[in-house]
Amino acid sequence: MQAIILAAGEGSRMRPLTSEKPKVMLPICGRPLLEEIALRAIQAGIDEFVFVVGYGAEAVRSHFGDGSKLGVKISYAVQDRQLGTGHALQAAEGQANERFFVLNGDIIPDSTALKRMMDAKMAVAAFKVSDPSRYGIFTIQEGLMRSVIEKSQNPPSKMANAGIYLFSRSIFDALSQVPLSSRGEYELTDGLNILASKEKIQIIELCDWMEVGRPWDILAVNEALLSKATGGGHIDGEVEPGAVLKGYVSAGKGTIIRSGSYIVGPVIIGEDCDIGPNCYIRPTTCIGDRVRVGNAVEVKNSTIMDDTKVGHLAYVGDSVIGARCNFGAGTLVSNLRHDKKNIRSYIKGQAVDSGRRKLGVIMGDEVKTGINTSIYPGTVIEPGYRSLPSEVLKGLVASPRDDI
Repeated sequence: MQAIILAAGEGSRMRPLTSEKPKVMLPICGRPLLEEIALRAIQAGIDEFVFVVGYGAEAVRSHFGDGSKLGVKISYAVQDRQLGTGHALQAAEGQANERFFVLNGDIIPDSTALKRMMDAKMAVAAFKVSDPSRYGIFTIQEGLMRSVIEKSQNPPSKMANAGIYLFSRSIFDALSQVPLSSRGEYELTDGLNILASKEKIQIIELCDWMEVGRPWDILAVNEALLSKATGGGHIDGEVEPGAVLKGYVSAGKGTIIRSGSYIVGPVIIGEDCDIGPNCYIRPTTCIGDRVRVGNAVEVKNSTIMDDTKVGHLAYVGDSVIGARCNFGAGTLVSNLRHDKKNIRSYIKGQAVDSGRRKLGVIMGDEVKTGINTSIYPGTVIEPGYRSLPSEVLKGLVASPRDDI
């Protein structure tokens, strides 16, 4: 069975994390998001993939190659211009089989649902949501999809489009009839509506659905997936005497966990990391490769990407930290408001309710903080920013400065 994964977009809502890498290559539980999607599809019996790439295509090709490391076949189609999801699927028309799945590159699929969908000629996945005005919503009749309506203030149901489809090649005939939308894009959902007016498309309801559309969704997905981790994990590196590891803790080869480190799983640590001594790493933390966590550092429920250094006496809570950052000694990230209300953060420069009571900083690549820097909850720091010693950072912090 074949799956076409739409992985060409930058992921503008994920900025500043996507300044140098596409959204599908952001880390989820220690591996790229696209790899997590592919592994779940493989569990369902899919053995052939077409990745539609565009922004950051070389990073995707370099990591996945021809798919042999995953035991599958991977080929690539290129969306040369960002003209919508319908346009992205059309880029793969020449490589599509008679029947194939289409998966959005920001949706982590339910393997069980994929297996159920295989029994249909064509099908779409739906997930019941509490706020249907945020999503494309299906109108349904006798278990069949009749239409999908995008982000209506009067939605016809609570069954949201989950971004998982099983199509025949007739979808390409429908897409050829789709006009440019008001956003200047060719929308896959417009093609889906044309197809549903002519053919039967089953609705498969999901029990589990996770979307990675905003930076803090990385934390939510890690929390959900790591909560299912069992056993003691796997240590390929060195653990010095006096270090304490509790629960599921995994560490890659070349990593050293120094004496006095106290790690409570589930925690994933990459390769060639230097952890401790005398640090405290708390549950649902995911640390990339070549990361330094220094003396008397506490890290809680955070993602720290490759080559970042968290200097001694720092605290990082409920945060997503980019690659090649450096925390000056005593840098503190606040992750909770005194009034305990939801924390506001930023998407595309606009303040939004994150929906989270605890959220620290969203930090782009190559940020350097001066000693004793303090960071407010929900702060977003653009790539390359340099803070002064004892500086207080809050809101949307622009990059780089020229006064130091």
